[in-house]
Amino acid sequence: MKHNFGIYFLFGALLIQTENSFGQNPIVQTAYTADPAPMVYNDKVYLYTSHDEDESTWFTMNDWRLYTTSDMVNWTDHGAILTYKDFVWGKMNAWAPQCIERNGKFFMYVPITDRENRNGIGVAVADSPYGPFIDPLGKPLISNTMADIDPTVFVDDDGQAYLLWGNPECYWVQLNEDMISLQGEVGKFPNTVASFGKREGDDPKRPTTYEEGPWLYKRNDLYYLLFAAGPIPEHIGYSTGPSPTGPWKYQGVLMPTEGSSFTNHPAIIDFRDKTYFFYHNGALPGGGGFTRSVAVEEVTFNEDGTILPMKMTEGITESLGSINPYLKNEAETIAWSEGVKAKHNDVVGNFITAKENDAYTKVVGVDFREDGPSRFTARVGTTHNSDVSMEIRLGSKDGELIASINVPNTGGDDRWTLVSTDVKNVSGVHDLFFVFKGKAKTNILYFDYWTFTR
Repeated sequence: MKHNFGIYFLFGALLIQTENSFGQNPIVQTAYTADPAPMVYNDKVYLYTSHDEDESTWFTMNDWRLYTTSDMVNWTDHGAILTYKDFVWGKMNAWAPQCIERNGKFFMYVPITDRENRNGIGVAVADSPYGPFIDPLGKPLISNTMADIDPTVFVDDDGQAYLLWGNPECYWVQLNEDMISLQGEVGKFPNTVASFGKREGDDPKRPTTYEEGPWLYKRNDLYYLLFAAGPIPEHIGYSTGPSPTGPWKYQGVLMPTEGSSFTNHPAIIDFRDKTYFFYHNGALPGGGGFTRSVAVEEVTFNEDGTILPMKMTEGITESLGSINPYLKNEAETIAWSEGVKAKHNDVVGNFITAKENDAYTKVVGVDFREDGPSRFTARVGTTHNSDVSMEIRLGSKDGELIASINVPNTGGDDRWTLVSTDVKNVSGVHDLFFVFKGKAKTNILYFDYWTFTR
């Protein structure tokens, strides 16, 4: 993602957003996200991402974000859980991460540019997947060449851990059980056409399609190495082999070039008897090569273990679970939204801001059960004096209205109030829409959490 900058800029200018997605993809709409790194832990998906700053015209990336789901449709935003500033040696560039659990600890591997403008890979450790993460080394774990970006980490069934990374070639090393020290020397996969396929054009430094962003995965004793593939704009390719270190056999294009972003980044996980493939594109409004968005598809395997090639679609539309409305639910748990941005402060943590009139969020599969609720309560705020409200509707943005609240002026997003109202009779499972109304041109209201009571 970080080389061939002149070419990247050209394609960033040419690949303009041409359509708006109204399905579940991209799975985060309240911020620009890239470089997905999902982890399955305790029957939940933890999705770590890099973060493109709004209106970026370069790779302006300062922190790593976390989103979680139990149903693959509704995603909860946990905000920034690590920044390059948490590393004393870091200068800039919070690029593609990956987090893994081992022995009750969580290890997050991240590429950073150091204070001498060298690329390196650091590791941060936490007792929880939500952090806080700390740098136990005070220096990079890997710092050999400017190719030291885009790490992927993998622990095999025998307990041996591996770290892979690199652009324009793929490096690997074994990790000790402590996951923060190297075991043996750094190796490099032979960059052959047999391993990674022949690249179009004639670039002696890049003879194969391998570009960057490796991801290591295992299924039925077969190892898969997915990677962002060139030439620019990137597609996703993959190879298979008998071990985490190959030898690799190129299997072709997994996802072709598409999606208004000249980079891509693969990830693949198993969750609840299904397999999911994550990537990024530029599908959100204002999206492109420097303002990207993470998306997901369900994976289908052929009998020989190869993967059925995929194109970018609306994503996962069938929820694997339901939402209990009688618990406290965070406003930043969202299946789809428009006109909404993620925010954070020290008063309430993560929340959302409705940026415009008729902005909305959608939550899929809210189970009211047979007896239904009588009251709705939300913690909200606004800086406007009148005509600010939130509607709660079923099935669509213009669906049946079951409740509406007026939002009083609280004076800022650090000041909040609880507002309650009666609810129209409702039962069963519904998609719930929160629609935000106000005459102001921006920052209509702030929304922290909601709940129903019987």
